Amino acid sequence: MSDIQHVIRPVREDEWEKVRDLRIASLHDPVAPIAFLDTAELAEARSDSFWQERTAGAASGRAVRQFVAVGPDGVWNGSVTVLVEELGTTDFLDREIETTQGHVVGVYVREGHRGTGVAEELFRAGLEWAWSLEGPALERVRLYVHERNERAQAFYHRIGFQDSGVRVPLESDPSAKEMEFVIPRP
Repeated sequence: MSDIQHVIRPVREDEWEKVRDLRIASLHDPVAPIAFLDTAELAEARSDSFWQERTAGAASGRAVRQFVAVGPDGVWNGSVTVLVEELGTTDFLDREIETTQGHVVGVYVREGHRGTGVAEELFRAGLEWAWSLEGPALERVRLYVHERNERAQAFYHRIGFQDSGVRVPLESDPSAKEMEFVIPRP
């Protein structure tokens, strides 16, 4: 089933309030404790300048891009963000990045739009953006998923992500799975 009513597009720099509001909504979701490394309380306490900078960074350039699903009523019903991790840098766990890669974070679709194709379209847009980047090519795109988040794991498998065998120690899950999508070479 596909929800073709949504427009999938990157965020624009001036949309920081909508970025903030969708992020806070995602952190109030019942599965937030096993889906995100952030809390609603922390997000709600962040300054407007934090959200303005975050949105500006996600709207242009090579480092990060955030995609949203905008319904016909203008409501943002989902989001996916792809970070670019460059070879030789370190990630948020202070581990060295061994290959230029994408890292999917902030995956969220509002309750009434799950299972409609919105998440697939968000991932399609994010992966297409990652594959199209100029400069060092990305070798793969990865994400982390809580071992108890079976619905998310099933979705990621269905769209082509595989368990890399790596486990990462996250505060909410000492053995979160790393899943990867190896980018096909032309």
